[in-house]
Amino acid sequence: MRLTPKQITWLKVAIYLAAFLPFLWLVLAVDQGWFSADPAKDIQHFTGRMTLKLLLATLLVTPLARYTRQPLLIRCRRLLGLWCFAWGTLHLVSYSTLELGLNNIGLLGRELVTRPYLTLGILSWLILLALAATSTLWAQRKLGANWQKLHNFVYLVAILAPIHYLWSVKTYSPQPFIYASLALLLLALRYKKFRSWWRKPRQNRQD
Repeated sequence: MRLTPKQITWLKVAIYLAAFLPFLWLVLAVDQGWFSADPAKDIQHFTGRMTLKLLLATLLVTPLARYTRQPLLIRCRRLLGLWCFAWGTLHLVSYSTLELGLNNIGLLGRELVTRPYLTLGILSWLILLALAATSTLWAQRKLGANWQKLHNFVYLVAILAPIHYLWSVKTYSPQPFIYASLALLLLALRYKKFRSWWRKPRQNRQD
């Protein structure tokens, strides 16, 4: 049974709620003091994990649509991607304001250069920014074939973001490894696509 456009609309509503309600919980947790003695770190990790969850959900859409033969699921991918960018932006803001402080915001540039895991994080965010800015149908028509090439950089984010998380955790925790493993699994499902990319340069050299 194929999903109908109406069902996809309701699915988008569910995605919106799943992405927005954690923000309300975050506000409530801050107000009620539910975090540990280091709430700044807790907020950073919470927003970072939400970004990773939405990134993984975005990557899941295409293989899920293919293997379940539900092509309309692709319509949910942009919404998930935009929420991923929104939470990634919140993660960046939480670090720059809570970790460094508004009075030391000028230190952000130096921190991004001197701490490699932050470099990976900001690079991932910049890619998400580019993808969000070009996610419209107008941008797709304007960029033509280059649109897909640009949006393939989401696979680079799927590599960099989990490494950023693994590198940033000072104590052992299984969560970063779980996210990294899920990202590798979702990338592995696209092995045919990556293999075709590998074959094209080799064919061009032979030609």
